[in-house]
Amino acid sequence: MYFLGLGLLLLVMKYLEFGVVAAWDWWVVLSPFALAVLWWTWADWSGYTKRKAMEKDDARRQSRIDGNRDALGTSLKKKR
Repeated sequence: MYFLGLGLLLLVMKYLEFGVVAAWDWWVVLSPFALAVLWWTWADWSGYTKRKAMEKDDARRQSRIDGNRDALGTSLKKKR
């Protein structure tokens, strides 16, 4: 996502001929988009995306379980 944001920023700067970016070649300006494609390809291939989604689901499930335990008064934490 960072590569995509950087690519959009550089693209706008090149289009508006703003700053040093106006003198850069187009391949330099468009390279963050290629890096974003490579990142997404690697993330899907390696299972990184699926693992992060599972961690998010597990954290949400555990939060729900802890909230229900607190609501029932059967929390594992000792109350003073």
